Amino acid sequence: MEPVPVKIVCNGTAYQLQVEPRTLLADLLRSDLGSKGTHIGCEHGVCGACTVLVDGEPMRSCLMLAVQADGRTIQTVESLELPDGSLNELQESFHEHHGLQCGYCTSGILMSLTALFNEDKAPSESRIRDYIQGHICRCTGYQQMIEACVELSGLRSKELS
Repeated sequence: MEPVPVKIVCNGTAYQLQVEPRTLLADLLRSDLGSKGTHIGCEHGVCGACTVLVDGEPMRSCLMLAVQADGRTIQTVESLELPDGSLNELQESFHEHHGLQCGYCTSGILMSLTALFNEDKAPSESRIRDYIQGHICRCTGYQQMIEACVELSGLRSKELS
């Protein structure tokens, strides 16, 4: 197949690439852009490990072709790092609550939760649970993740009042 041009902005950097039409966004991110935090788990969109933000919305990058991302803004888990290299508040809360074990699913979960916290500064526990229900984690049982988010939501709620 003849490569086609794709222009994207990924984690704040503009890219002009030539990709085969069948290239998955997950493969483009990992192989061409070095975004190794985008994990490929099931390759069927079920596990959520490959979740990234496309124009601010969570998307399964294993189900999206790279050509579908043309002209769009992509954020991977690498975008969450603060300018000084430290963890952002959501990552820090996960760390404090032991919200990860093996870490394979964590990047996708963090991206879905980032979309939630961008939309709602202090979401309810119910909304938090809704946002992670499409992710499969075989290690933590989710409780520590929920606790991390509920605490962060409570802190933000106090700041808003």
